[in-house]
Amino acid sequence: MWKATERQGPVVLLVEDDEDLRELAAQMLEMRGFVVLVAKDPVSAIMTCRVHSGAIDVLLTDLGLPGVSGGELARSASEVRPGMKIVYVSGVPEEIAIKKGLIRAGSPFVAKPYTADRLAGMLRTVLAQGAESSAR
Repeated sequence: MWKATERQGPVVLLVEDDEDLRELAAQMLEMRGFVVLVAKDPVSAIMTCRVHSGAIDVLLTDLGLPGVSGGELARSASEVRPGMKIVYVSGVPEEIAIKKGLIRAGSPFVAKPYTADRLAGMLRTVLAQGAESSAR
């Protein structure tokens, strides 16, 4: 397996409390050209945002994290890394997540279970939108 320093691609901070799912998602994304930083909880995610010396292009967070929702984590992480894009994943249907106030309508969202192509596609879409905005 390549080391992250040998690869070039968008950097994703993956926050998932389920160890098996975290490892599987990281592998799926790495196989599709992403550099993946992993965090098992909101505390380690914020720490990674603070100490990682390079760019973090996208925060990919589960909505159901221990202690803090993915939405709350995204707000805190955005204070540390203002230019970072956010993509949410959840087993909760998107409509319910919106009704409960976990995410805003129109937020980038991927429902679990997801395929590697669906997840990578959403990340690439969000990154492309960011590139279009900064090019203007």
